[in-house]
Amino acid sequence: MSLMNRFWISGALAAAALTALSPAALGQTSALKGLNTDAPVDVAADRIEVLDKADRAIFSGNVIVRQADLTLTAARLTVAYSNNGSLQIQRLDASGGVTVKSPSETAKGQFGIYDLDRKIITLIGGVTLVRGDSRVNGGRLVIDLDSGRAVVEGGGPPGVNQGGGRVTGTFTVPKKNG
Repeated sequence: MSLMNRFWISGALAAAALTALSPAALGQTSALKGLNTDAPVDVAADRIEVLDKADRAIFSGNVIVRQADLTLTAARLTVAYSNNGSLQIQRLDASGGVTVKSPSETAKGQFGIYDLDRKIITLIGGVTLVRGDSRVNGGRLVIDLDSGRAVVEGGGPPGVNQGGGRVTGTFTVPKKNG
């Protein structure tokens, strides 16, 4: 069994895609209620480079991260960890067209950061959040896994696709009988 196949990340890679889009809450939504942040996460890629002295592992090429029904894909993933006898993941940085999917939602951005200590996921750069036929676009998406609160903001960091600096959304409206 290769190192890549044995590399299990304990802790959560919660997926930004689990934000619940609500027509009543453009830009701010409830997210990730009931997420098991202790579930194991499986990471696969074309290549892994372990930098033990720097406490980093770099996965590159067709990176796929799975946790239960959640999937994250990216071109590159850097895992920052501490190793005090057991591996403890502190932060995941994804880049290269990051996509996060759950059975009902999809979030996309140019970059993704998951701070495991603070339980916060951030997507930046041309963020798109989709649930069914509803969609929210912005420059940055921040999800607090403790509270389940997600915020989509306009703009983004300088030099990253900012999409005009505003949050935009399109929501489906239920058909009325009658």
